[in-house]
Amino acid sequence: MAPQTVGRGEPLVHRVETAVYTVPTDALEGDGTLTWDSTTMVVVQVHGGGATGLGYTYGAAATAHVVDQQLADVVTGLSVWDVPAANESMNRAVRNAGRPGLIAGAVSAVDIALWDLKARLLGLPLIRLLGASRTDVPVYGSGGFTTYDEHQLDRQLRGWVEELGIPRVKIKIGESWGRAERRDRERIARARRSIGDAAELYADANGGYACKQAIRMGRHLDEHGVTWFEEPVSSDDPAGLADIRAAVLPEVTAGEYGYTLAYFGQMLGAGAVDCLQADATRCGGITVWLRAAALAEAAGLELSGHCAPHVHAHVAAAIPNLRHLEWFHDHTRIEDLFFDGTLDPQGGSIHPGAEGAPGHGLTLRSEQAEKYRTG
Repeated sequence: MAPQTVGRGEPLVHRVETAVYTVPTDALEGDGTLTWDSTTMVVVQVHGGGATGLGYTYGAAATAHVVDQQLADVVTGLSVWDVPAANESMNRAVRNAGRPGLIAGAVSAVDIALWDLKARLLGLPLIRLLGASRTDVPVYGSGGFTTYDEHQLDRQLRGWVEELGIPRVKIKIGESWGRAERRDRERIARARRSIGDAAELYADANGGYACKQAIRMGRHLDEHGVTWFEEPVSSDDPAGLADIRAAVLPEVTAGEYGYTLAYFGQMLGAGAVDCLQADATRCGGITVWLRAAALAEAAGLELSGHCAPHVHAHVAAAIPNLRHLEWFHDHTRIEDLFFDGTLDPQGGSIHPGAEGAPGHGLTLRSEQAEKYRTG
């Protein structure tokens, strides 16, 4: 039985809508294990109490069908105030469909929209509803795709560090499932030359290496001052991550593919990471992201928000153990294109809620977005 949350006179969810948008990349993008030339965003709008909340996730277009066919009826009629109850109802409803993967993305997008709706009805920035732990949220520039040539890489890195003043940046390595190790090494050295000695340099292998190879690469990363080694092996191998963590000096990080709270508990229990990552557009929305942050804090670790920076901005400011957010090139480009109310990372931090706009502060540019609508 679903949780009963509706009281007399409470605003209720009365309609859920979805839209799918596919945006070509500005250049071919790739990491250690995948290349792509477009990115799909699934937008969810939840209506209730005379207002509309907006949420979104990045992933397969089929995510919208999950929302339409399996989740919309579940949350319709529930109290707008009780977002955790709605989240639990959605989780119960998709049990037999298989929650991890795109279904988790669907749950996440609805959850984000519900939190936005609640804050808008209260006339509060989301960070005021959640309660702030900080006013500024550090970001790191992220891109550095394996498909970039040396000029593209240099231009992007210098843009973050010299033009925007972001003092931490990340590039992709692990090219071709680790079979281009020599080029990985050259790109790390080139990235360090581009950003100078003062900025922090991070590297993300997207699970492209084998364990011993990652340990070998970790020594090279340390020589060039790389302090963040993301997914050196698959995030489905917490024991391997723990072995690498014990053998290298750069911090080992993972967690972006956490679709359930139990996953984060298992990752922490295995001692797999120095800093936990979580993605609110995948893990179950803001509701579960906050719980993942609490698990990390209990383990004495910080949490970093993966991608979709404008989804994470307000909730990141609400936790005491935040490391930073990923200012991912692909997503910031789309979010600036689709939304009014996006934030400025000048100086290396964003300040969610500073303008006082209710909710997460984003408004969909419907006419602009319609050009890219595919569903």
